[in-house]
Amino acid sequence: MTPEHADTPHTQQQNPGDTPAGSLHDTVRAGELARAVDSAFDSTLATLKDLVAIPGIAWSSFDPAHLDRSAEAVAALARKSGMEDVRILRCNKADGTPGGPAVVARRPAREGQPTILLYAHHDVQPPGDASLWHSAPFVAEEREGRLYGRGAADDKAGIMAHLAAFGAVSEVFGDAFGTGVTFFFEGEEEAGSPTFRAFLEEHRELLRSDVIVVADSSNWKVGVPALTTSLRGLVDGTFEVRVLEHAVHSGMFGGPVLDAPTVLARLIATLHDDDGNVAVAGLVARDDVAVDLTEAEYRADASVLDGVKLAGSGSIASRLWTKPALSIIGIDVPAVAVASNTLIPAAKAKFSMRLAPGQDPDAAMEALRLHVESNVPFGAAVTFTPGERGDAFSTDTSSAAAKVALWALEEAWGVKPVEMGIGGSIPFIADLTEVYPDVSILVTGVEDPDSRAHSANESLHIGDFRNAVLAEALMLARLNADGLEA
Repeated sequence: MTPEHADTPHTQQQNPGDTPAGSLHDTVRAGELARAVDSAFDSTLATLKDLVAIPGIAWSSFDPAHLDRSAEAVAALARKSGMEDVRILRCNKADGTPGGPAVVARRPAREGQPTILLYAHHDVQPPGDASLWHSAPFVAEEREGRLYGRGAADDKAGIMAHLAAFGAVSEVFGDAFGTGVTFFFEGEEEAGSPTFRAFLEEHRELLRSDVIVVADSSNWKVGVPALTTSLRGLVDGTFEVRVLEHAVHSGMFGGPVLDAPTVLARLIATLHDDDGNVAVAGLVARDDVAVDLTEAEYRADASVLDGVKLAGSGSIASRLWTKPALSIIGIDVPAVAVASNTLIPAAKAKFSMRLAPGQDPDAAMEALRLHVESNVPFGAAVTFTPGERGDAFSTDTSSAAAKVALWALEEAWGVKPVEMGIGGSIPFIADLTEVYPDVSILVTGVEDPDSRAHSANESLHIGDFRNAVLAEALMLARLNADGLEA
């Protein structure tokens, strides 16, 4: 799925305005919408660049003033789009400190019309090691049909896709656009959405809708759109092994007892079998994915080094979407630069386990705890500490809203969209499904396999961004015309 850059950034595979007119195209005024999107696109892209310049990071170690400035800028854009009811809201965390500022803007539906909630988030990941970036992370730069910068794809492009689509439909339909629209632009997603559930509970009626569009996912590849139909769940935490009360000289005492890092390494090795499958008993795993990735595509997208054998069994797509994945994402041991010649008494690892749809997170956490405690070698003391947990997500693509979304994606790109899973997790979607059990949730996005969200040189494919705007405009127009009977 290695992307090929478009010759020019604003081209697409097929323009709905160039297709033969039919009753549906006439109803949604597809050609007019495409022209409206295109005429405003330079301004849309310029505004996205302005948003990229704001380093709004919701982590406590970063200046919260930038996050507030980001919320104010997004709120101003919502007002400019024609929304009259625009608010910046927040809830407190469990410790009493304020959560990130969310922007909520509403336009009520006319009688008999549905309400669509459009979600994205304005906070971003920290830039990381600046030396790894080819351009300044908070200065948006166009290169070879892509826009580079932190948040250019994740997820300020999602905000601009919502705003630009709403603007195009409002321009083309005017007073005939009676569908209710709510913008919900979160301000702490990259910090784990710590107040999300409390925010939903407090503002349940303010955010109530018939369809929720979450623009925080990816497309299949450049030139091929996708509707995300499943996301893996997540549990994380730590386990620590201890073999000594305190450090001792490795020459005087080494031999009869293994140091804690070695014991930890042997424990970590039990988490996978010889083929690289997760070896924790009792976890849900399926190999029933309808579409697949080739090994060459996966290697290119994940930058796997030549000679490294892929882990696990079954199709590559199932290994990414419908089977568990267990990673060690941090280890606490002395750094090499400060290591002394002693036996280390304790060592700790942080784990992150992705869960297949259908897996209960509590059951998965318990299964991993039992595995760790049963497999710790040499009788070492072990402490297992659970961390965060989040449910998986799957959607019914036979729903009216999903059918409209798939139609709109195909119209905008000119190719059939892929119904794809994502190996990652968006835990707050579980909160949305619990608070609003009867709402259709559609997970879309503007990223592609080379967007490098969270990494250095994050980027957005500009041509696909334009298509994403048009697809959402078409979806809004058709829901406006046909409601949820589309």
